[in-house]
Amino acid sequence: MSVQTAAERELAELLVESLNLEEVAPEGIDPEAPLFGEGLGLDSIDALELALAISKKHGIQLRSDSDENRRIFASLRALAAHIDQQKAA
Repeated sequence: MSVQTAAERELAELLVESLNLEEVAPEGIDPEAPLFGEGLGLDSIDALELALAISKKHGIQLRSDSDENRRIFASLRALAAHIDQQKAA
């Protein structure tokens, strides 16, 4: 398992809190593991809730119809990198 960066840890905490994943420890989420399917097992409703939480916390809009969503939501690391990139833009 890869070590989480500070940004990834903060995002993992937001993910666990916003999706009510009581059985998941934020620090136990591998930043390179898939968020959907065989990874954390999130679904499209979880993606919408997570996008809303990210929007509220970081002021970044994640569009549900974006072709980039599969890449953006691929892993905790990819999502954290996207947020950093959007903040810098």
